[in-house]
Amino acid sequence: MDEIIVEHKPKQQRLEEMGIYNWGQWSKEVSEFEWEYSEKETCFFIEGEVEVTPEGGSPVSMGKDDLVTFPKGMKCTWKITRGVRKYYRMG
Repeated sequence: MDEIIVEHKPKQQRLEEMGIYNWGQWSKEVSEFEWEYSEKETCFFIEGEVEVTPEGGSPVSMGKDDLVTFPKGMKCTWKITRGVRKYYRMG
């Protein structure tokens, strides 16, 4: 299975070229929950900290100013340690 890809502090030009600021927004308070990706998700965190642990894999930390890609079909557990807000696009 594909892995979570985290790009720390991508350049502003890259974010604008991707059209990130036109994507949907999602926010969530401190919590822990299981999730499965029915399709690929690309997101850019504008607040918070989270640790995502893929089923059978190692935890991956991410948060503010990270551009992250989650692969289609991945089952994981989200552990939000500081409330998150992100732009996201599915597919």
